Amino acid sequence: MKDIVTIGEILIDLTCRGRENGIPIYNANPGGAPANVAVAASRLGADTAFIGKVGKDYYGDFLRETLRENKVDVSGMLTDDYARTTLAVVSVSETGERSFSFYRTNCADVLLRSNEINLDMLADTHFLHFGSVSMTDEPSRTATIYAASKAREFGATVTYDPNYRANLWKSQAQAVERIKSVLGKVDILKISDEELPLLTGTDDCVAGTQSLYNDYGIPLILLTLGADGAFYRRGDETGKADGFKVSVADTNGAGDTFFGAFLSRMAALKIYRPQDLSPEQLYESVRAANLAASITTSRHGAIPAMPDLNELEEKMRQEA
Repeated sequence: MKDIVTIGEILIDLTCRGRENGIPIYNANPGGAPANVAVAASRLGADTAFIGKVGKDYYGDFLRETLRENKVDVSGMLTDDYARTTLAVVSVSETGERSFSFYRTNCADVLLRSNEINLDMLADTHFLHFGSVSMTDEPSRTATIYAASKAREFGATVTYDPNYRANLWKSQAQAVERIKSVLGKVDILKISDEELPLLTGTDDCVAGTQSLYNDYGIPLILLTLGADGAFYRRGDETGKADGFKVSVADTNGAGDTFFGAFLSRMAALKIYRPQDLSPEQLYESVRAANLAASITTSRHGAIPAMPDLNELEEKMRQEA
């Protein structure tokens, strides 16, 4: 049985790394939040798989090989003979913050259909993870919701990261409606401090997560706070794990590393329901996820910057 199966977009992040003679120079980095989570968790010891679609082109082949190199099962990853692999142009500010421009119209990742999903993979995993980017367009929206529903029927713990990208949606109202539409299917929700007010109308950690818990009954809510670490709510139980100070090079992939690290910690403990974590295990898992994310932000790229288990454990010993 797999520890984690992720479903959704996989794409190329064309990340600006500077200029030469006034001309921007870009690195072609593998990306896409669900694929990032699968790689982050795999590097930290989890057995992971990815379900999604790429084009029959150089970038599609590159992405498939990248997942294989990181020991992610790609048997559920499809190739579209006619559509292209999605591209995202990523600009990084002097403080490491990102902005995105997507080249995604009629591209492969949005063409994943429900009947193309390997149901055996959904029946044979402890966690099924997805995000909202694959819910911006059809048929991938229906396929993603179908996969989450089937995985829950099969007994998997369903995890979700809205991963809001404003310029992929027709309107903010549409994004909020669709993001919220699946919250009742979710066992673990990871949101950022930027997404909390979008979904709840408040940036207060306690009040915002309480609102989400009251409205949807989500067993565990993880709220990432950038350099300040992460806040979490499990019913009436709340806590916060501080962040780690690093020199930030690029925040791309930090949230995905956080979630992949958190789920890999649960898998290593052989605990697959958030309510079964002891308070100490929950806190330490969030703390380890913060540390893994901080390592990623200290380097450029998303997948290329993610730590492996040896590096994370060594950093944890140093921080103990």
